[in-house]
Amino acid sequence: MAGTSQLHSMIIRSVRGLYTVVSPDGVLTEATARGVLRKRGQEPYVGDYVRLEGDIIVEVLPRRNEIIRPPLANLDQLCFVVSMCEPQPNLRLLDKFIAVAAFKEIRPLLLLTKLDLASYETIYVLYHSIGIPILPVDYRDPATLTAVREAFRGRVSALTGNSGAGKSTLLNALDDSLAIPTGEISRKLGRGRHTTRHAQLYPLEGGGYIADTPGFSTFETMRYAIIRKEELAGCFTEFAPYVGKCRFHDCSHTCEKGCAVLEAVEEGIIPKSRHESYVAMYEEARQIREWEL
Repeated sequence: MAGTSQLHSMIIRSVRGLYTVVSPDGVLTEATARGVLRKRGQEPYVGDYVRLEGDIIVEVLPRRNEIIRPPLANLDQLCFVVSMCEPQPNLRLLDKFIAVAAFKEIRPLLLLTKLDLASYETIYVLYHSIGIPILPVDYRDPATLTAVREAFRGRVSALTGNSGAGKSTLLNALDDSLAIPTGEISRKLGRGRHTTRHAQLYPLEGGGYIADTPGFSTFETMRYAIIRKEELAGCFTEFAPYVGKCRFHDCSHTCEKGCAVLEAVEEGIIPKSRHESYVAMYEEARQIREWEL
């Protein structure tokens, strides 16, 4: 949120073509967008920095990144809530999430919950070893919540995770003014079956914004980004020291002889589970049709 973005207003809510825009000094404006913006392919997203003339959005400033569904822009971090049980951690899903974050140049953050029910050391060691930010959340230890608040402070974040992972419980613990019912319909965040679905950023008590929308209830990579097979290796940052050192210049890093990435996997430098996720995602990427791109 640093730099010139602080000099412009930001969209924090979008419902059926009506946008709530907050100015740098905190003034809220209900605005509509010029029709020409959509014709130009510049439909405003929540998180966009915009220029207003009165209550009309006349310009959408260039985005650092975007996610199409739900429509969010200029995210600083994607936060994945991972429960240690009920549901069990899904490493394949985690690795897809991390790859999308890397592809979009968004900081990933893993938040581990339900630590009182199962051990978290294995997952912590795995992702910490490849440089992924990861924070355990133990409601018996206020210091862990303080660490999460600091990770959110001053940033625009989006929260995602499997149903039942404890997202609502975590948000309430971080900022009780959100008053999100757990295990039932959330009036504040519009999560009910009969509630209008929309994208929205909620200001946090300690500074920063958080997005928690129906579109983040499950993580489907294709809804966030289509990554070509040629681009996928670059989304696994631990591959970086080895890409370009393979015997074949067009190495897919899946099964070839003389692959430097595979050698690093065999030596235990790159975690085997991460490479397995890469291979599965590579096979999925091979099936992508040109019209989907």
